[in-house]
Amino acid sequence: MFSLQTIFGKGDKFYGLLESSANAARKSAIALREFLGNGGGTGKSLEEFRLARQREKEISAEISQSLVNTFVTALEREDIEALASALYKIPKVIEKFAERYCLIGDRLGDVDFVSRAGMLEKACEVLEQMVSQLRAMKLDSMKELNDRLQHIESEADRLILELYRDLYRNETDPVRFLLRKDLFEILEKAIDRCRDAGNVVYAIVLKNS
Repeated sequence: MFSLQTIFGKGDKFYGLLESSANAARKSAIALREFLGNGGGTGKSLEEFRLARQREKEISAEISQSLVNTFVTALEREDIEALASALYKIPKVIEKFAERYCLIGDRLGDVDFVSRAGMLEKACEVLEQMVSQLRAMKLDSMKELNDRLQHIESEADRLILELYRDLYRNETDPVRFLLRKDLFEILEKAIDRCRDAGNVVYAIVLKNS
């Protein structure tokens, strides 16, 4: 006969899975910053991004299966699914950026993507902290972290806007214009995905505090 503690202990595993998912997203962002710092590379350089997304995919699948097998969950099922989905999208977008950059990086000219990738890494770091503090359900500290994430996202938007401004004013090659614009939009989307995941975490804490 199972005790309530045993049942809730099984439900508690979702915190660990979500924390692992947030960690995989952060590692993907670190890999991107290092990748750009080294000037990009060949297809072999993309393996780290593929592994990070594969890890995220495996965690997402484990969460889905655990939701089927677990009677009592530590969080509401729809919240677990929403956060797992939001976290999974981050390395997916990062890998897409790396793939495009690997193909066309030598045609982009002088563009500083490294500092923008650094902002993405900071966003993932804060997001990982937010997910790790879900267990505590402390609204004040979570609000502080969410405000910090929103600030990073706003600052990243400002930096990317500078890239756009320079692009529209100074780029005369139409092909390079389109290539740069495509990468700007992907990088911006990656940072937005961090913000979206942070909003899900904050909404969960608001609901449960």
